[in-house]
Amino acid sequence: MNKFAELYEHDFNAWIHNQISLLKAGKTNEIDIEHLIEELEDMGKSNLRELENRFVILIAHLLKWQFQPEKQSSSWRGSMSEQRVQLLRLLRKVPSLKRELPNAIIDAYPDALDLAIDETGLPEYTFPKTCLYTIEQLLDKHFYPENAGTGVQKTNLAL
Repeated sequence: MNKFAELYEHDFNAWIHNQISLLKAGKTNEIDIEHLIEELEDMGKSNLRELENRFVILIAHLLKWQFQPEKQSSSWRGSMSEQRVQLLRLLRKVPSLKRELPNAIIDAYPDALDLAIDETGLPEYTFPKTCLYTIEQLLDKHFYPENAGTGVQKTNLAL
């Protein structure tokens, strides 16, 4: 194990600073390429995980809002607002994630559905099998789905 690989294993933060120093000094032949590639790949995966996790929470709250309207609350609205703010912020910081939105929503939906089922106590058949909300609706701070079965959108919550 070379000295950089050992540093990577024992003091990750020191390894990062060392690799940055080497890059700034133009000493590319001394860089720990194997671990650097691994970390860059993981950074991309981390952004995608954050995108999916935020969609899980947002979609679960939208499902609860739509299918359990009698329990709508300002805390649900606040959680949805927070997820939307953070999603838009992430997309501004990492614009290339925009192309991942359709698949991120598809991947997040089963977990969001499980969360909505667990939190509402409603049977699975109550909810749609796939996400009915568009990307635009999910990211729109003014979008709240109509209550299931009523055709009425409840918006008169005291915040």
